[in-house]
Amino acid sequence: MDSTQLTLEQVPDGIEQRLQELRQLLQNASYAYYILDAPILEDPVYDTLYHELIALETQYPSLITPDSPTQRVGERPASQFTSVRHNIPLYSLENAFGNGDLAKWQDRWRRVASDIADFEYVCELKIDGSSLSLTYENGVLVRGATRGDGISGEDITQNVKTIRSIPLKLNLKNPPTVVEVRGEAFLPLDSFAQINQEREQAGEALFANPRNAAAGTLRQLDSKIVAKRKLDFFAYTLHFGVEGASLGAEDIASNSDSRLPTLSNQWNVLQSLKLLGFRVNPEGALCLSLPEVVEYCDRWSIERRTLPYMTDGVVVKLNSLAVQAQLGFTQKFPRWAIALKYPAEEAPTVVEKISVNVGRTGAVTPLAEMRPVLLAGTTVARATLHNRDRIAELDIRVGDTVIIRKAGEIIPEVVRVLYELRPETTEPFQMPINCPECSQPLVKPEKEAVTRCINASCPAIIRGALEHWAARDAMDINGLGEKWVLQFVDTGLVQSVADLYDITVEQLMSLERMGQKSAEKLVSAIAASKQQPWSRVLYGLGIRHVGSVNAQVLTQQFTSVEALSEATVDAIASVYGIGSEIAQSVHQWFQNPANRHLIDRLQTAGIQFHSALRTSDDSRLPTPFVGKTFVITGTLPTLKRDEAEALIQQAGGKVTGSVSKKTSYVVVGEEAGSKLKKAQSLGVALLSESELLELLNPIQS
Repeated sequence: MDSTQLTLEQVPDGIEQRLQELRQLLQNASYAYYILDAPILEDPVYDTLYHELIALETQYPSLITPDSPTQRVGERPASQFTSVRHNIPLYSLENAFGNGDLAKWQDRWRRVASDIADFEYVCELKIDGSSLSLTYENGVLVRGATRGDGISGEDITQNVKTIRSIPLKLNLKNPPTVVEVRGEAFLPLDSFAQINQEREQAGEALFANPRNAAAGTLRQLDSKIVAKRKLDFFAYTLHFGVEGASLGAEDIASNSDSRLPTLSNQWNVLQSLKLLGFRVNPEGALCLSLPEVVEYCDRWSIERRTLPYMTDGVVVKLNSLAVQAQLGFTQKFPRWAIALKYPAEEAPTVVEKISVNVGRTGAVTPLAEMRPVLLAGTTVARATLHNRDRIAELDIRVGDTVIIRKAGEIIPEVVRVLYELRPETTEPFQMPINCPECSQPLVKPEKEAVTRCINASCPAIIRGALEHWAARDAMDINGLGEKWVLQFVDTGLVQSVADLYDITVEQLMSLERMGQKSAEKLVSAIAASKQQPWSRVLYGLGIRHVGSVNAQVLTQQFTSVEALSEATVDAIASVYGIGSEIAQSVHQWFQNPANRHLIDRLQTAGIQFHSALRTSDDSRLPTPFVGKTFVITGTLPTLKRDEAEALIQQAGGKVTGSVSKKTSYVVVGEEAGSKLKKAQSLGVALLSESELLELLNPIQS
């Protein structure tokens, strides 16, 4: 009899108990890692137990439970999201834009509740992300929904389950029938930077800021994509039952869990959320007066720039839940809370030129070239205008005075045009209908906002392909920079990446300002790139949507170019972390005869299109960094950053982009910045390059 047909009575003894043990242990480990910041299992041990759980659930699928750690990522993408009504409305908050507004707010609520003599405030950082409502029934997560209009939102439960800091099961002995938790899903800055780097590498439009990226991620129909982007979550409200917002001692009495404090105020709610298994922002504060609130807000207006996530203000709440209930709500806002918004740093400047740039995928991006202006500590002279739709929306023209800001304090963007300052002689800007590089007609695919050049022989596309192929994360051809690529294409010496491997020293010496020694070095560097692994080769080919991480994932599954080129769309999409869009792009690329011809030429040149076989010695490599997390800051004396990362990863360690309490070591080079200060404030161990190499000595010897 097939195991899928077994009844519970026919499951062998001990299997159900082992499943329960594994789930509880893995849940405890996730809670310790993501919430308490105190890991109890090393990564290899966790992985071994997790794979044991998968194997048992595969063999006995009738025993799979909704709260199992294996259920965080759905097997099939959703076809659409359904609208759901919130049991308790999600109200907006009134905004304050300065300390004076805070004082006026206090005066207003005190007029409504003049009998309140003693009061406290709770201050919480306002996370720049997307609000979520989570519903638990009998302790198990059954629904995750977006805020929507506050009355109804979209059911995105499968995507919510991918967020590791959201428990699938509450840490309660006797959970109430219904528990609702509210909070904010967000993208940490290092995850946001990685996503945009991959999108840029894959020729896709960049996300403007972490908030937009988080919102867009939550609405992905494929939960595997959501899981890959590593969203995080901070919880901030807790409701027992589905009617009303008030909480009190009677709510917890029936629960009989003595670990939870009496839920009489917001501060205790935050402590209870942590005990229930949620991550709560650690920077919250209990303030005894409005001056303390003002001091908190002023301090974080500066210190927020050191945080590993975006915050755009502070939420101030009256602490007492009884007072909150007494004050109630206006038609739009709770009277007992307000959000102090920090102003986005903006600056005016003048548009001197609007140019268009053709990227390696043929995407034509308009750029505003402006009078240089200092913004958020850097000088900004150019800002993307994204596409023709954005230009039409702004009606931006050469000569306009515009307001620019750094979206998410990262990417310069034009916010608005000051039309009242527009010179009379300005004319509307028209996107070109022909490519500025090759003069071929531009096209705008029906389902895309981007205008493209589709001429594979376009000099801009060839230049972009060459620069991408030679990049550090791809074939890492030392010395092949923009200057030489420009000459290669302009002289017709190179028309595809395969032509690089036919270049001779004599041909290079015929170029302007290329001497024999430089020519010999470049030819040697090109030849050395033939030894780069299959994952770098795949990334270097520049297939749309395939960044360096996706390339590594694909080449682990498809260990040769033949295997990948012959794979179906479904086979590619079935790889964990690879969605249907990427799969379709990869499959279509290999169906193009010109691309197959390119592969043939590169194989003839000696490029590696298969994964190297693992030697027996590989399994015996020492791994002293297992379970350790590293951050690298500044410029190291001899190692490139990717070389240092590779050494750490080879030793079993992880490298992340931001410093936290979980960081084991920060490797410090010259001109180290805020990460060093953050590490010192948290007491994280610091390493120089030489000290890192000493720790790695067993590997090097």
